[in-house]
Amino acid sequence: MFDSNLILYMVGLTISLVAGTSMGYILRNRRRINLNNASFAVIVILIFSLGFSVGSNGELLDSLPKVGLNAIVIALLTIAFSLLFVKAIRKTVRLK
Repeated sequence: MFDSNLILYMVGLTISLVAGTSMGYILRNRRRINLNNASFAVIVILIFSLGFSVGSNGELLDSLPKVGLNAIVIALLTIAFSLLFVKAIRKTVRLK
């Protein structure tokens, strides 16, 4: 039913999340280290590797126009409904 590699992958992600949260909790009263530049560098590397994997997959490149159109529609609907709900909540709560 479940692939053992998938289970190991999920366990690894969960352990990483719990370890990071635990370290943050334990070290929360110590002097803070500014990790903004390191976080930005990691994000740039992840985006580059994602683009590289998309660019090297011919099958994915062929289906990209359809997937891209779906992604744009989903993003626009998400923004529209977010704005709609914020307006509705502000009227309900009577915020300016």
